[in-house]
Formats: sequence, structure tokens, C-alpha cells
Amino acid sequence: MQSSVVAAAAVFFAVTVGAKPAPAAHSEWVYFDHSGKLTYRQFKVGDRIMDFSYAGYMGGGVAVPIVPVKKTVTPSDDDDSAAIQGAIDEVSALPLVNGIRGAVLLAPGRFHCKATLKISASGVVLRGSGSGEADTVIEMTGDPHLAVLIAGESTIKPVGEATTIVDDYVPSGAMTLNVKNASGFKVGDVVQIVRPVTPEWVHLMGMDTLVRAGKKQTWVSDELKTERMIVAIKGKRLEFDVPLADSYDAKYLGADGAKVVKVEHTGQIEQVGVENFRLVAPARRVTLNDKHFNGVELKSMKDGWVSNLRILNTTGPVNLDHNTRRVTVVKVDVTQSIALIGAAKSADFSVDGTQILIDRCSADENNVFYIATGAREQGPNVVLHCVFHGDGHVQPHQRWSTGLLIDSNEVPEGGIDLMNRGSMGSGHGWTMGWGVAWNNVAKSYVIQMPPGAANWGIGNRGEQALGKLPTFDPGPELPMLPQGIIESQEKPVAPESLYLEQLKERLGPQAIKNIGY
Repeated sequence: MQSSVVAAAAVFFAVTVGAKPAPAAHSEWVYFDHSGKLTYRQFKVGDRIMDFSYAGYMGGGVAVPIVPVKKTVTPSDDDDSAAIQGAIDEVSALPLVNGIRGAVLLAPGRFHCKATLKISASGVVLRGSGSGEADTVIEMTGDPHLAVLIAGESTIKPVGEATTIVDDYVPSGAMTLNVKNASGFKVGDVVQIVRPVTPEWVHLMGMDTLVRAGKKQTWVSDELKTERMIVAIKGKRLEFDVPLADSYDAKYLGADGAKVVKVEHTGQIEQVGVENFRLVAPARRVTLNDKHFNGVELKSMKDGWVSNLRILNTTGPVNLDHNTRRVTVVKVDVTQSIALIGAAKSADFSVDGTQILIDRCSADENNVFYIATGAREQGPNVVLHCVFHGDGHVQPHQRWSTGLLIDSNEVPEGGIDLMNRGSMGSGHGWTMGWGVAWNNVAKSYVIQMPPGAANWGIGNRGEQALGKLPTFDPGPELPMLPQGIIESQEKPVAPESLYLEQLKERLGPQAIKNIGY
């Protein structure tokens, strides 16, 4: 099964990346002007398709470093967990040199591991000698467990007084906003933009009537927060390092409005990678509620990578938590020989952070979310040139994440959905706003239009489906939800890849070469 995915991916990449693209249609939302520069159509209030090129390691366009080996481990005939962990700990104790400590190299052979391998220091890489069957294989043994954990300990502390945003409307895709008092900020400050979840906004979104088994479900409450760095201050106008992936409409922000507050974000580890090996768990027939063998989990990490892995039979192959930022996951192949039992699905690539790039990955399995986002996360996040086979879906999963680009992927037996999941799960409701599906091939799409926001489906090939609000309770017939903005159906548009073109325009052609294109 796995070899077929790799072969399909190789053909797909050769066609879409290596060959000269066929003439493409023209998009009204992002298109080349007479000088060859990207031009963006805006709504009347200024919202637009955002610049997604900030996703990825170091904010996009930066080559992953080749970290020098400081310790090598060879397999034994016994459990190798302690030996590998000891090498990781030894390298973790080395001094940082330009942000790097060194790599632990796993020699060719089969390693047996019954315990989780943990990296908790910056500048450490766990590297195998190749992901083929005759290269480095980590075989998970013993009780179900996580194979590799990369984890810092994030602490976010407000500093000083918050100030109110004074704009009547801040559009999605903007890089600036105006505040009541900018005197407490300086260039280089890390800030949170804090948006209150008000009853007015929840009502606008139609999320105040969710019920399951007659009991009210809560969609989103309290506050939505996103982190940015200030790069310029002009009077009371703050300019940020990365575009905003959501809009801020004063009509729905309550009497106190949205705020900006300086924060100290400490405890994230940096310059950490996992690369170049095969990870194998025993094939098991399980439900989502059982204990699982899981793959690689990233927590409280920024500027890192997961690359060139083959992951077999783990229930959660790659998971990025909400405190991950500027991470590239590239050329990771996932195979599950036995599908999960039951309606509840696992996720191959769980994207809960921001500025995450999932690039040239592949999967072959059924009853799964190939890509899933968590709650309340603002992008930009990007899924690029991936190939997923089986009856699974690329589907933002719950509770209003924003700013996802699904760019030039193949899901020929499955679907791509930017949708309202209604009462599914625990009241997941609207899952995605300001999302874009660009030049993909899939069996089906559900692209829906959230109130006060937008989702786009541009240049895609496959059936465009409508959908009603999912519910488990009896009641009157529900109408179809509004479809998102669908353009150039069945005919790809230029540029072939929106992410790569945005990256090239922002940082130059070398940035594309740096990430392997």
C-alpha cells in the first residue's frame, strides 16, 4: 500500500512541480497584473485572500539546516529506548552554538522502543540514516505510547496595560490596525490581539442554537487570541510581522471591544527537528477511544521541522499543538493498514498551531481526517502538494480556526471541506473562516460561506457539494447552508501554486529553491 502512495506522489510532484504548467484560467480574487505581480481583489470593507507565504520554518523560504552529528546510536537486540534517550540528553546538555547543539544519529538497523523519546531542549535533532525498510527503523513495542515528543513549556504573561483597537473594522489579511494608546509599545514587542466572544457574534454565526440530545452545545466562548510581533509604529497605528487571519468588526465586539496587549512568551524550544527514519507500530483494530500508538507530537515549539519520515500504523502520526509556530512538516508518508473502527475519526496531520507548512506529504488510509485543525487557531497555515488516498477528508475540525490554504493537493477518493460541522462532535460548528482551496483535485468539496467571513474554492477539480447544518436532533427540514466563493471550477488558475508564488514575490526566487522547489 505504502509503495503505491510514494509512486503516486512521485508522479504527481513531477507533473505539478517539475513540468511547465499548462495555460491556466484567470482568478478574480488573486491574479497577475500587467507587470507580473500578484493583485488581490478585496471586499468593500477590505477583506482579501491573505498572504500565506509566512507559513513554514523561520517564517517561510528558509532552508532547514543540516545539523552536525554529535552522538551516534546503533541498535541492540533489546529495548533501545534508554540508549536513544541517553544520547538525546547528552546532546541536550551541550552548549548552543548559533542556536544549535547537535544531532543524534540513529545508525541503519531496527531499533526497538517501548517508551517515548523526548526532546525538551533547543537545537537538538533526532536523525535516522534513511526511511527505507533497510535504513533506520524504529519499531514501537510494549504498551501503546507516543513515539517521539518534542516539548517545551510555554508561558504567556501579559506585560503592562492592554489598549483598545479603535478601528470600526479590521479586515482579514491586514497587517496594521489602530489602537487607542500606542505609547506602551515599541518595535520588536510581542503582542496578543484579543477578541472577545460576544453573544452578538455567536448569534451572527448561528451558533447559539446548537443542541444534541436536547442539551445545549457551546461552540466558542471567552476570548480568541492571536500572537504577532510589532515591526513598525506610526502614531497610533501598529504594523505586524504577519498578516491577520481573521477580521475584527466593532459591531460584534461588545462595549469594551478587541484589545492589544504586550506579552512575554517564554518556554518554547527552537531549532529542533525529527528526520529521516521509518516509524512502525503494530497494526491493531481499535476505536478512537482505545489507547493508541502515536507518532510525533510537537508542543511549545517554534522554528522546527519534521522531514522524510515513513510512519506506519500509528493512530495519530503527526500532531502540532496550539503553541507551535513556524514549523515545516515535509515529505512525511503515512500508512494505516487497518482503518479505525467507528464513526469517530483520527487525524494524520493535526494542525493546531500557526505558520505551519505541511509540504509534499502523503497518506494511504480510510476513515480518517488527513488534515484537521483544532479550535481557535489563526493561520497562516498551508497544506501544499500533498497526495492522500482513501475515503478520508482534508477538513478543519472545530470551533473557528482561520487562515488555511489547501494548495495543489490530490485527494482523489476523498474530500476537501471548509464547512459548518454543526452539532458534530461536541458542537464543532463553523470550523474555518478565510480559508482557501486552490487548484486541488478531489472527489468532492464542501466549501461554505460563514456569516461575516468567507471561504474560497478556486481552480479545483471535483464535485462541488452543498450541505445542511449537521444535527442529531429531530426538527424541521433545514435549508442548505450558503456556498462559499467558487471560481474556475474544473479549470486550474494561475499561479499554479498560490503559496509558492506569494513566497517568491515576498522573498525572491531563492526562497523557493531553499525549500526544495
